[in-house]
Amino acid sequence: MNEQEKYETIKELVDHGGNKNKVALKLNISRRQVDRLIIIYKEKGKSSFIHGNRGKYPTKTLDKSISEDIVLLYTTKYQEFNFRHFHEYLIEDEKLDISYKYVYNHLTKAGILSPKARKRTKKEFKKQQLQKEKKINLAMSDEQIETIINHEISLEDSHPRGEKPKYFGEIIEMDGSIHLWFGDKKTCLHLAIDKATSTVVGGYFDYQETLNGYYTVKYQILTNYGIPYKFLTDNRTVFNYISLNPDKRVSEKDVLTQFGYACKQLGIALETTSVSQAKGLIERTNGTFQGRLINELKLNGINTLEEANKYLTEIFIPKFNSKFAMDYKKFSSAFETSPSDEKINYTLAVLTPRKTDSGNAIKYKNKYYQPYLNNELKCFRPKTEVLVIKAFKGELLVTIDEKVYELKELSRNERFSKEFDEVPEIKVRKKYVPPMNHPWKVASFKKQIEKAHTNRVYA
Repeated sequence: MNEQEKYETIKELVDHGGNKNKVALKLNISRRQVDRLIIIYKEKGKSSFIHGNRGKYPTKTLDKSISEDIVLLYTTKYQEFNFRHFHEYLIEDEKLDISYKYVYNHLTKAGILSPKARKRTKKEFKKQQLQKEKKINLAMSDEQIETIINHEISLEDSHPRGEKPKYFGEIIEMDGSIHLWFGDKKTCLHLAIDKATSTVVGGYFDYQETLNGYYTVKYQILTNYGIPYKFLTDNRTVFNYISLNPDKRVSEKDVLTQFGYACKQLGIALETTSVSQAKGLIERTNGTFQGRLINELKLNGINTLEEANKYLTEIFIPKFNSKFAMDYKKFSSAFETSPSDEKINYTLAVLTPRKTDSGNAIKYKNKYYQPYLNNELKCFRPKTEVLVIKAFKGELLVTIDEKVYELKELSRNERFSKEFDEVPEIKVRKKYVPPMNHPWKVASFKKQIEKAHTNRVYA
């Protein structure tokens, strides 16, 4: 019996009289307890019937922000983990000492189902979702509900056929395929194909799925065709980066963040998906390449990366396009004019935030560098935030306070005596330093990193 009913019964007894034994039987309490309730009512009134724990939480109740953190972690860093595996990582890596039931309840409450859920659980979960969406109701018969649950599937699971884009360069699908392409070691083929014409617009072999591989393919597209409207690629690489030990995280491994930042500078849209069927064209093309390219490389005795890349770009891709692709010249183009080689070089760069040390040096890849302008050393306060820029062709620059400087390596172990050693005459060639018309700013790049890792916004 609730507090309101108990209050009304005791009030009726006090105001109008009655049988206390009958009231005790109705409230399912003892006669002595009825007497106590009468005394409490006369002293404090209605407020005395409110339970003492009303509005209070148990001492072991977890903060609401923890449940929000759990949902955020699962939807970003630990996506596609089963709940039990996710719970283990929360305890080991995230240092959240919570029960499995707590994790399960809050994830399901947020509309998330474990990838390893049983068929019965999936069915019940789907039923609850359809009730929320008001697609089924309790007035329906069990047979009607069963039909809807078994036959209707979500858009994400259905993969319906879609129309091809109208323009050449409107959507470029990209992917990396790790396979035993040649020799006795697996390599990764980075490939890009235009969705409208099925034209392979770029390809590059590397030992792993790397930023350099995607940058090289992008370089081929920009120089041969121009600036496309959109790239469509997978987002698995960013999760691989986040899952790395913080000590092993380097800028080159943060593929999507760097690639997305370069797309942003060129005005290229970047769409990512973890569903392979969403980019079916590039997936099927990878299968075709595996069936044809491997045999051709073997037939021509190609076993090195350099030979494979040369054969891929000069012979195989042109032959593949002439056989399988439509003539892109007959299509209207969404490509914009190719940028200058200089702009491409400095846009397809690897950006790495660093800080100056007390010796006016910047540590980058286990080497020390110092900033120069017109062959003159520039000094800055310790812990000044800088952005190291490694251009596509390998040049090293640094931006400090929105100015671009040349980086010169500091030979730490070199010993030279002005008194005894002869000074060799070296002609120093002046290094080209581009003007500060690129958005090489520490704040904007850090903002992009946060967007990529937290909200999965890459461009």
